Amino acid sequence: MAPKDQSSAVAQARDFLDFVNASPTPYHAVHSAVQRLSEAGFKEIKERDSWSSSLQAGGKYYLTRNSSSIVAFGIGKKWKAGNPIAMVGAHTDSCTLRLKPVSKKSGFGFVQIGVETYGGGKWHTWFDRDLSIAGRVMVRDGKGNIVQKLVKIDRPILRIPTLAIHLDRGSTFDPNKETELFPIAGLVEAELNRTGKKREKSTEDEKISALEIEDKKGFQPLKDMTERHHPYVVELIAEHAGAEVEDLVDFEMMLYDTQKACLGGLNNELIFSARLDNLGMTYCAVEGIIQSVSSPSALDSESSIRLIACFDHEEIGSTSAQGAASNLLPAVLRRLSVLPSYHDATSDKSYVKVPNEAELDISTAYEQTLSTSFLVSADMAHSVHPNYSSKYESDHRPEMNQGTVIKINANQRYATNSPGIVLLQEAARRAKPSRGSTASAGVPLQLFVVRNDTACGSTIGPMLSASLGTRTIDVGNPQLSMHSIRETGGTYDVEHGVGLFESFFKHFTELEAKILVD
Repeated sequence: MAPKDQSSAVAQARDFLDFVNASPTPYHAVHSAVQRLSEAGFKEIKERDSWSSSLQAGGKYYLTRNSSSIVAFGIGKKWKAGNPIAMVGAHTDSCTLRLKPVSKKSGFGFVQIGVETYGGGKWHTWFDRDLSIAGRVMVRDGKGNIVQKLVKIDRPILRIPTLAIHLDRGSTFDPNKETELFPIAGLVEAELNRTGKKREKSTEDEKISALEIEDKKGFQPLKDMTERHHPYVVELIAEHAGAEVEDLVDFEMMLYDTQKACLGGLNNELIFSARLDNLGMTYCAVEGIIQSVSSPSALDSESSIRLIACFDHEEIGSTSAQGAASNLLPAVLRRLSVLPSYHDATSDKSYVKVPNEAELDISTAYEQTLSTSFLVSADMAHSVHPNYSSKYESDHRPEMNQGTVIKINANQRYATNSPGIVLLQEAARRAKPSRGSTASAGVPLQLFVVRNDTACGSTIGPMLSASLGTRTIDVGNPQLSMHSIRETGGTYDVEHGVGLFESFFKHFTELEAKILVD
């Protein structure tokens, strides 16, 4: 057997590290996914276009919405309208801090940046970290258009310092999110020295400066970007966008920890990383579908569609145009459900529509598809914490590197039920074994429920199962420190997750027909 650090599981984990390090924001995560899907032969389509003439049996496609959500799918060559769709759903966003629309602040000689909390983060973990900013910027392209550019400033420029213990010996640390979760970006004196400006500016001088900007650019409905944000921050964003400051129209910037994700533990068995929740499962979904269609003949005998959907805004409830509660997935499923059958018409393997499909009332194809489809809702799960084992139900303590966790809740905070467990268990049984495993086949699974005296989180699973009526199961790889700026996962669980989803896609059509529950 090859040394563990040479195994495919470690190689898969290192590939995930590349993915998460390149993806400090949902926009970057979608961009990273697009790169991988494109290399695997997936073609871009647009929601605004007609699909009836562009989609082909055996084809692989992806689309994005708001550049922060992505749907990708492969169409089986034996697809018929109304057939099932095998789906894995995840989310691209993580708890973070975002620049306020007016972020320019200063105090006691410090340059500071106004930020807004996003999601339910463990905000005390953001203190004393080397932070930077990333996101998207809207830029004039010189042709009358305004286009999107991704920005990632790779060096530390921000920090939220803690108060010295000598000045506060309290045993708890619960910072005020408005007044104390407040990054510093440098010193006013240093910035003035850089620009050659005087330290003090009168209010009258500021008014004159604003009038000068308006006179140069014409009427401005909003204050100029360099008035709303520190000019040097705007300059850095423009530089990394490959644009001039005056061409910047607006931007959405998020803070991130510049310390890269890495393998850890005595034997590299752990992953230390930001954004494991939920880029861990986004990566497994993307790689799972790619590996499931990697063979040229993978879709030849497939009568279903294999699909992944990775949504933005899960951490704040999913209620947005690009969240799981939007029409994104239902709209895609509706359009796919009515795609007609195809047959091989010529020796060059081109495909033409089968005429007169009398066996199906096309008006009910969408409902038929939903009734036989299946969704795996993939969001990271809790590993047992050795220092707080009493927080876990005694018979449900998932361990790292022991497989993907099936999440169950009687109050439907998770959408899992027995038919779903049966289907996923059979998919896990048929999966390729992990490298180094003594089993001849299969990847392991674990079960998790919360204690009755503990609150339970939720996922996109319940809302999608309710809106679609599609059978759903909630799963996720185990991790520690969920919603911290720095989380911990298992190295070998990355391969477990990818292998599970690959097997789910490959064997869904066979398994779905055998699990007889309406």
